[in-house]
Amino acid sequence: MATIKDVARLAGVGLGTASRVVSGKGSVSPATLEKVKKAIEELDFRPSHAARSLLSGSTRMIGVYIPLLKGTFYMPILQSIDNELRAEGLHMVVAFGVGAGNFREQAIDGINFLIERGCDGLIVMSNALEDADIEVLGNKKTNLVVLNHRYDCIADQCFTADHNLGGRMAAQALLKHKHKKIAVIAGPSSAPDNVDRIGGFMHELELGGIDVSKMWVAESNFAPDGGWASAQELVESDYDFTAVFCANDEMAIGTLSYFQHAGIDVPGEVSVVGYDDTETAAFSAPRLSSVHIAWREMTMSGLSFLLNRCYDLERPVQRKFPVSMTWRNSVEKAPRASFRKR
Repeated sequence: MATIKDVARLAGVGLGTASRVVSGKGSVSPATLEKVKKAIEELDFRPSHAARSLLSGSTRMIGVYIPLLKGTFYMPILQSIDNELRAEGLHMVVAFGVGAGNFREQAIDGINFLIERGCDGLIVMSNALEDADIEVLGNKKTNLVVLNHRYDCIADQCFTADHNLGGRMAAQALLKHKHKKIAVIAGPSSAPDNVDRIGGFMHELELGGIDVSKMWVAESNFAPDGGWASAQELVESDYDFTAVFCANDEMAIGTLSYFQHAGIDVPGEVSVVGYDDTETAAFSAPRLSSVHIAWREMTMSGLSFLLNRCYDLERPVQRKFPVSMTWRNSVEKAPRASFRKR
């Protein structure tokens, strides 16, 4: 395999000159440029990624950390990042939570893995870190962007949505359809965005005259199996309900599946509202009404901010992301009597 030294020798130029042509940095005369290009073509010279990195001072790689490499939530985010990076001639390196450590330790390990691979910048989706974990990165934290969480030490580099507003919209959707007997399948209490959306949901119900102190609430895991298990627990309880709010779409899909298994008609007997408005919400049975969070816009703005900082680009960046309700087929007006009393 030809090397940069072979190119320089064939072109009759110094190694530094050949390197400037390959890296695209520095000036050379048109005649010299033509000689080096001819030598590259004749030798079929293809610099390795490591060689390009040494020549340019950049690996052209962006690292992405996510807690889980599964499910319907993170995959579209990774796909959209990869598509944008490839369009810019860049590449994505992914790390995710593994090992026996807690979520914080896994995130720290994943970030260190990406830094050790020489990534020019990092996109991190984790609420498990502490500000001190970011501060210890030193100048590496300059090229780090966080999605769906805010850390005070890099607040300008964080991109998130108003999840309190999202929770309030979910409550408004059910109140609009006259539901008063409502159950909640929440995500982990350790997740700040879950706390925000559940807090907004409960506050809006209180404003609507609902006594939330008597409401049935389950803490689950943001996964379909958690939705199924919580829905089963709800049906087997004595709680009387006509609607369920699930704190994300994956739990809502599990909930819909269990209700179908149990012979409960959605939305005729029970209405279900999801959260996130992921792609699967449009293809569930029935199609899921869900709070729309602008995940793609949030991701693209965070990515653009990072690319601008790493590569001196001028991509547009927005800071506010709309929250809305996507209506499909899983919500109807509350029945006069719940399915338990029919």
